[in-house]
Amino acid sequence: MTKELIALLDGRETGRVVRDNRGKLTFTYNEQWRNAADAYPLSLSMPITLAEHPNAKIDPFLWGLLPDNEIILSNWARKFHVSARNAFSLIAYVGEDCAGAVQFVQPARLNAILGAAAPPAEWLDEKEIAKRLRALREDQSAWRAPRDTGQFSLAGAQPKTALLFENKKWGVPSGRIPTTHILKPPSSEFEGHAENEHFCLELARAFGLPVVDSRIMHFKDEIAIVVERYDRARVAGTLRRVHQEDICQAFAISPTHKYQNEGGPGIRDIVGLLGENSSLPREDVATFLDSVAYNWLIAGTDAHAKNYALLIGASGRIRLAPLYDVASVLPYPDSNIERAKVSMKIGGEYRFHNIQPRHWRKLAVELKLDPDKTLRHVSELAGQLADHVPTVKQQMVSEGLKHPIIPRLAEVVTKRAAAIRKMIQRR
Repeated sequence: MTKELIALLDGRETGRVVRDNRGKLTFTYNEQWRNAADAYPLSLSMPITLAEHPNAKIDPFLWGLLPDNEIILSNWARKFHVSARNAFSLIAYVGEDCAGAVQFVQPARLNAILGAAAPPAEWLDEKEIAKRLRALREDQSAWRAPRDTGQFSLAGAQPKTALLFENKKWGVPSGRIPTTHILKPPSSEFEGHAENEHFCLELARAFGLPVVDSRIMHFKDEIAIVVERYDRARVAGTLRRVHQEDICQAFAISPTHKYQNEGGPGIRDIVGLLGENSSLPREDVATFLDSVAYNWLIAGTDAHAKNYALLIGASGRIRLAPLYDVASVLPYPDSNIERAKVSMKIGGEYRFHNIQPRHWRKLAVELKLDPDKTLRHVSELAGQLADHVPTVKQQMVSEGLKHPIIPRLAEVVTKRAAAIRKMIQRR
């Protein structure tokens, strides 16, 4: 087993992760990268002003690249004959295509990754994609077929796969060629979750928030929500990786603490992070706070720190990334809104049902904002949300989506937004 991984950022060698005999990790930037005019950090928690970073910084970063799913990690561990509790060992096998611009490569693979000739993708027909989605529904760890050479890792709890879409064809890339889209089959736990997520993302877009591009696609008898990766871009005809990290990684916090009530970052922490690091802090703080309000209005229970991310550009330009993984619990009868909780407390309160105008006023004071203006803004957002629902519902119909969750979601979101606006106005 290797004791060293080379970190590439958009194909450029930037540093190395070394594991010592006690299993502790150290990440060291190489000097050429640190001195480059367009250099940027692997993570805000590991600034390039310091050459070396300890286990407490690099280990949470590696965990943040892996699935937040014990079943998947255990199956991968068996497949690769490593420990499911060792992020370094897992990344050694699946780190060649990760979130952001980073690739973690075993030294023996470096020349193949950086070689002049990129290996061709394995192109898939619709039948093969359907087969893969079916396998993924049956086995959460079946992210790749056994014969695939290209491996990848994505964070999050949901089963998913990642593919390259190029020249109207889907394929499995390897080496330095990145994937471009994430495909997630329907959830076995929540009926219509793919349509729910697509609806909520499009509603957020209509609401004025930056979101990922998504669509519901059919592959033979299988469906998936297909999300275009915002951490990929075409530059002069070449597909490039764009660096990003989630908020937990930026704070060097383990994914196991992604929720605030488990020790993760809260609203004030993230506002502070954006204020200190964003290239456009006022704009990004406003967008983040609007997204907090949006998730409260639609009862989105997964707006935790791993579902917010930062784009990290050349020379250290930092921006809040588009929103992703947004869905509502409202259309599910078994989800009791009176017991459901927000991921980050609002004015000291977690339960959706208990959050009142006074909690928004308290949050405003904590953030040094005007409480009256904040409340008026949240009320206006509730009104805008209700206004946009019919348009998004019609968009779903025009896309050929017929799942009954769509009209149900439109109804319950509109009803909740109206009730919240009424509550604020009579305060």
